[in-house]
Amino acid sequence: MKAKISDQAAALLRTHHLHGRTYAFFAAVARTTPQPVTVLTSDPEDLTLLCGHSVEVVKA
Repeated sequence: MKAKISDQAAALLRTHHLHGRTYAFFAAVARTTPQPVTVLTSDPEDLTLLCGHSVEVVKA
């Protein structure tokens, strides 16, 4: 069974030593959504790190 989105977000934060709960939640949702996925953000650095290569992160 897949972990809850909140559990996945917490794991991403621990793995990357970050503290942005909102970014981690968006990243966890994007990573579990059927591909292709594009996320628009004004701060692409953390989201790119959290989303990995499976999600396109674009600066808006």
